[in-house]
Amino acid sequence: MRDRYLLKLYITGYTPRSQQAISNLIQLCELHLKNQHEIIIIDVLEQPLVAEAEKILLTPTLIKEFPLPKVRIVGDLSDTPTVLLDLNIPQERSL
Repeated sequence: MRDRYLLKLYITGYTPRSQQAISNLIQLCELHLKNQHEIIIIDVLEQPLVAEAEKILLTPTLIKEFPLPKVRIVGDLSDTPTVLLDLNIPQERSL
């Protein structure tokens, strides 16, 4: 599917900050991408070579693989308006 978002979230273990980033990403996707996304969570402690190949220096880091352009966001994704803007996801307006 062409409009489907592929999002990879790199974390370091299941720390409170990692769990917050996961929760924020899931909530954002459920509200704004309704079934138009795939989330892949990569723990850099378990898959260090994958993280090294992507040049992940800080976690949590979210990479939007598709649709292009590829985008990176570092942090727990708590600033929803900024994350939506960076990912080029239209914000639905409240009625």
